Amino acid sequence: MTPSREIERLLEIMAALRTPVTGCPWDLAQNFSSIAPYTIEEAYEVADAIARGDLLELKDELGDLLLQVVFHSRMAAEQGAFDFGDVVQAITEKLVRRHPHVFADESSPTPHAVEGLWERIKAEEKSAKKTGQVGALAGVPVALPALSRALKLQVKASKVGFDWNDPRAVLRKIREEADEIEAELDRPEMDKVAIAAEVGDLLFAVVNLARHIGADPETVLRQTNSKFERRFAAIERALAVRGKAPQEASLGEMDALWNEAKRAE
Repeated sequence: MTPSREIERLLEIMAALRTPVTGCPWDLAQNFSSIAPYTIEEAYEVADAIARGDLLELKDELGDLLLQVVFHSRMAAEQGAFDFGDVVQAITEKLVRRHPHVFADESSPTPHAVEGLWERIKAEEKSAKKTGQVGALAGVPVALPALSRALKLQVKASKVGFDWNDPRAVLRKIREEADEIEAELDRPEMDKVAIAAEVGDLLFAVVNLARHIGADPETVLRQTNSKFERRFAAIERALAVRGKAPQEASLGEMDALWNEAKRAE
């Protein structure tokens, strides 16, 4: 059988999986809420394949992400809400609407101008929708990863003038938040709830600093995670040469090996 390059085959498979009695019991038991975590996970796996530069893996992960779109569309169709064709039509119309410099007569010669045009049209679309959301911070999905949501909230607040104009001011705020954590730690009886709240404030301020220097906090934290994994693996290899496992080494020994791995990079 020649592999199909048509979306219709995928839609047929999804319909079969969701057909009562003859379909897959697991697929039939799912709903929007139960599938949503998988949708988020697949999006992250796409981002991971891109970060690793693995195009073969990216192809597979994009397929998994497409399956999520098809799955949600099928469940919506079963409820008479919309189907996959409606999803395609909606994004097609949105792309044309948000690119008048390509499909109409508006001029936006630079990427910055295009970004401004996109945001203006997006704002107009949102104002036309009666979602019940009001305020400058409306429209930021609560299901976003916390770092990404913090960034989007800060960007929205900045657009109405609630922002620092100097990264150094944000750095001072970070030091202030760190001092507040230290003050909580110095109390005779540690209040873990209060300390956790202060740590949250610190993380929010760090996201703000990343934004002010033009860095995406989710991306830079991913890079730091990879760096940590790489250096810790170097520690494990060095200890293995000495006939040791990490749990058999002292913190001082591992810290010295960490510094060696750091210098080697």
